[in-house]
Amino acid sequence: MNAAKPLFSYRKFWAECYGPAPFLPRTRAEMDELGWDSCDVIVISGDAYIDHPSFGAALIGRLLEAQGYRVGIIAQPDWRSVDDFKALGKPNLYFGVTAGNMDSMVNRYTSDRKIRSNDAYTAGGEANRRPDRATIVYTQRCREAYKNCGVVLGGIEGSLRRAAHYDYWSDKVRRSILVDTKADILLYGNAERALVELTHRIAGGEHPSDITDLRGTVFVRKNPELTKDWIIKDSTSIDTPGVVDPHPDPYEMKEANNKDASCNTGKQPVTEVNPVDGQPIEVLPEKAGVQVVQLGNYQKAKDRAKTLIQLPSYNQVLDNPSLYAHASRVLHLESNPGNARPMIQGQGQGPGSKEIQINPPPIPLTTEELDWVYELPYARQPHPSYEGAKIPAWDMIRFSVNIMRGCFGGCTFCSITEHEGRIIQSRSEQSVLNEIANIRDKTDGFTGTISDLGGPTANMYRLACNDPKIESSCRRLSCVFPGICKNLNTDHTPLINLYRKAREIPGVKRVLIASGLRYDLAVRSPEYVKELVTHHVGGYLKIAPEHTEDGPLNSMMKPGIGAYEEFREMFEKFSAEAGKEQYLIPYFIAAHPGTTNLDMLNLALWLKKNKFRLDQVQTFLPTPMAMATAMYHSEQSPLVPLKRRAPIPIPRKAGVRKLHKAFLRYHDPENWPLLREALKELGRTDLIGNTKQHLIPTWQPKGTGGEQFKTSNGRPAMTTHNHFNDKKPAGNKGKNTSTKKAARKHSKRPR
Repeated sequence: MNAAKPLFSYRKFWAECYGPAPFLPRTRAEMDELGWDSCDVIVISGDAYIDHPSFGAALIGRLLEAQGYRVGIIAQPDWRSVDDFKALGKPNLYFGVTAGNMDSMVNRYTSDRKIRSNDAYTAGGEANRRPDRATIVYTQRCREAYKNCGVVLGGIEGSLRRAAHYDYWSDKVRRSILVDTKADILLYGNAERALVELTHRIAGGEHPSDITDLRGTVFVRKNPELTKDWIIKDSTSIDTPGVVDPHPDPYEMKEANNKDASCNTGKQPVTEVNPVDGQPIEVLPEKAGVQVVQLGNYQKAKDRAKTLIQLPSYNQVLDNPSLYAHASRVLHLESNPGNARPMIQGQGQGPGSKEIQINPPPIPLTTEELDWVYELPYARQPHPSYEGAKIPAWDMIRFSVNIMRGCFGGCTFCSITEHEGRIIQSRSEQSVLNEIANIRDKTDGFTGTISDLGGPTANMYRLACNDPKIESSCRRLSCVFPGICKNLNTDHTPLINLYRKAREIPGVKRVLIASGLRYDLAVRSPEYVKELVTHHVGGYLKIAPEHTEDGPLNSMMKPGIGAYEEFREMFEKFSAEAGKEQYLIPYFIAAHPGTTNLDMLNLALWLKKNKFRLDQVQTFLPTPMAMATAMYHSEQSPLVPLKRRAPIPIPRKAGVRKLHKAFLRYHDPENWPLLREALKELGRTDLIGNTKQHLIPTWQPKGTGGEQFKTSNGRPAMTTHNHFNDKKPAGNKGKNTSTKKAARKHSKRPR
């Protein structure tokens, strides 16, 4: 992997002399108190301003401040006029625009396309404080306020919409958000490296739209000379299968016993001919136990470094869902910083049409750099202008510590990997312990409980490939599906040690783990599971098996339900040994691509067999750039190559999505009429009856829809209770308590 210039090695800008601000200013009056006549960079954010590293605007603001720049924040401006965008004057360098910590459409709408009633990132939880497609609207207002001022896009909305993408809310493919906004440049992913270098270069006189050589950026190609010395390869000529297998897996691999997939067998490759373009491709022989077709092996390594991948244009993917799935596949395969190539994509047709270039992802931060970013002088609280108003997102994380970034799980419905990457970036143990001490000493309301030590995943801290060379050349979409790669280090010892030292800090009474747990990794370390269950579960542990059936699980790239059962046995065993009454809270997704009505019925039967009655359920929400979203739009799976692709079931219609959600809540009388009709269509009327063996009864409680039925004894039908889990808890001492209240309390969904 290419070396990168350390973040703290740049010569600081002259304004360093002002020193760090207590809070980054939001008003002219605050600027005057700091002695500033202007801001060098102004960050526009769709979130309330909370000066904490968990919030993107604060992190990039403090990062640039540490480089010597004066940074102002305009949080949740009124987008209906330009007045708020002029509040701090014209920035000397550029406006940085972000919709906030969430995509604005995800933030504002449910999976049923209904307006949400609250916003966790707004003071008081008030809804409607940001517009639809906030990045586009904010950029337009910046241009109206100061016509010639530079605009740099960032944040998750820009990151996940960097190429032509399917937009669920308009039900169509949209162009790159860079083209729609007409901004100068877009930074995607964790963009600290690109942001620091970009800002220093702009301060040195370069225009942001002329900077084309930064990793982790997207720009509009204006100069034909850019491709003069490059090899341009059409993506459809390299997304081609080698030997066709009866059951191809998502990585173009076939393994013996489907276990311990290896990234490198050490066998010599053989050569075959690509049937599309006649170029040679390399395929590992089947006798090696694993078959791999690698994109781009038709060229020498020295040529590869000067290759541009030509993606299907916006116009092509707009009219051809199959090409859209193909483009999604290539985008994800070209995501390893160690071997990714730049990609280009046309955004229109005819004279004047634009073309974007997506440069390779940024080089991940080192532990030293990540520590430095998280140890900048954050106030670690909301801006005083909110006057103590409750901000739900802040309340959720105020006593938690982020210990790592990235996720190598590759779940297709999740966008963490597309944004943060697959390589885990971990903080040092001492940096994490120092932050816990700072929370104890400086955060109002701390009572001794750290609410979480985690990140995108609770237990990927310091996990990585055992061989840096393999890591830099690997093209797998997941390190843990269909099996855990044998080259993956799964040692949880550093995390166990961190937990133990965190508990020993004076003034800390409890350290809880609230981030989503990757339980298929956890079971590799019984010592970790014991440590977690004995000391770090507050009575309830959230995990996300998501489904029980192979069809949807394969589309999700999630492990089989057997992994959940293995973890459950460990959880119950260690809870009992600790003499604790504790529950597992599983989460499931309804209407995910690849799911049939029969799959949902089987899941409902599993829930009933295990005496689960779910309060918290989720219907699949197609978010930009996620692979499951490409499935939803194209009705094909981009997990397999173009030539091998076959249609997959997509629960698209509202009635089907409602039915799938109803199966998850089979115990709710409101759902019984719908489920009765579905069971008749599935030929499973044997599941309709009034015994414990039946899924739903023949009778219907009054006021819940459908015909009013009576029980067999002629009395009015009783409504069912709504407990989360009818099972006795692990380590139960005879007390049968309801978990309904806890299920509501612990409603944050694990990833």
